[in-house]
Amino acid sequence: MKKSIALAPVLFVASGAAVNGADVKANWETQCAKCHGSDGTGDTKMGKKVGAKDYTDPKVQAEMKDDKVFKSLKEGMKENGMVQMKGFAAVLSDDEIKALIAHIRTFRK
Repeated sequence: MKKSIALAPVLFVASGAAVNGADVKANWETQCAKCHGSDGTGDTKMGKKVGAKDYTDPKVQAEMKDDKVFKSLKEGMKENGMVQMKGFAAVLSDDEIKALIAHIRTFRK
């Protein structure tokens, strides 16, 4: 009996992680893939237009700092007064933004 009680929290945590993984992929496809591509390469029509970085490039990954990526995702990015990327503070929580950063890191080759 003690074994089944001890396993219950582990199963709950594991199932929660799977839901979060599905959520981050859905958020990526909804919010990011139009420019950055499903594969993170930035090889999309819109990505080429705005100069989206190739997240599969180890050099790009090495230059990215999580705190700056977080700020860019939350607040957006402007260059020469023009919006390069809208911020997602209105549609994503801080935890969802952090999950997206972790997802971006999975594209590294």
